[in-house]
Amino acid sequence: MYQSTEEPVGEPYYGDAAVYASPPTPRRLRKIVAVASLAALLVGAVVVDRVAAARAESRTAEAFQEGMATPQRPSVHVSGFPVLTQLASGSLRHVEITAHDLPARGTTRPLPVTKLTVGLDGLKTSGSADEAHAGSVEATAFLSYEDVSDALGADISQGDEPGRVDATVSLPLVGEVTVSTAVSAASGNRIAFTDVRVAQGELIPPAKALLGKALTEPVPLRNIPEGLHLRSVTTTENGINARFTGKSVTFHPSSSSA
Repeated sequence: MYQSTEEPVGEPYYGDAAVYASPPTPRRLRKIVAVASLAALLVGAVVVDRVAAARAESRTAEAFQEGMATPQRPSVHVSGFPVLTQLASGSLRHVEITAHDLPARGTTRPLPVTKLTVGLDGLKTSGSADEAHAGSVEATAFLSYEDVSDALGADISQGDEPGRVDATVSLPLVGEVTVSTAVSAASGNRIAFTDVRVAQGELIPPAKALLGKALTEPVPLRNIPEGLHLRSVTTTENGINARFTGKSVTFHPSSSSA
């Protein structure tokens, strides 16, 4: 006699490893709903905070552009989370601003700032978007050798030693004359050229006159926000970095150094 192993027709067979799912208990269901609701609230809070940060960044960029007359609106990043609580207190803890091609105004030797990076602590903005005030500021102005050359009337390039640049002028029949000069910070937010040494060619009177016109007088940086003070100058492969610091700095229309 044989025993049948066939399953009854019409009844599904799941095998020995079948798993039967049971609906969640009311307690577990409440926990799932609570977690999902909390997650939705957190996502919503992040979105609202990001919108507030974007508005603060936009207002700060507008105030900076108005004050510094930059051709393009600078990029602005507000640090810290949440931003809403910072705005409620009336002060942003830290803001980074990056601007390009700040024009030089009110000078016979205009030297634009190729790139300006500003870190502001304790930034407060006014009700309108035309003013911003920071408790302390650190900034770095990058001056490309191309812009420095145009301002000085001599070809400026990186020197052979740290803190030095080469200045070259060309004269008919004589050719190029190059001198090496140290670069340093001078009072009044100016860049000074000192310790001039002949590096190539003969420093005949015409060349001496041209280089003297370019290097004798320190070059003022006229397009830096008021309240910033030049602390140091360093040379790089592509240009000069000027480091500034300041306390209680306000950005508003026509706020650059004159």
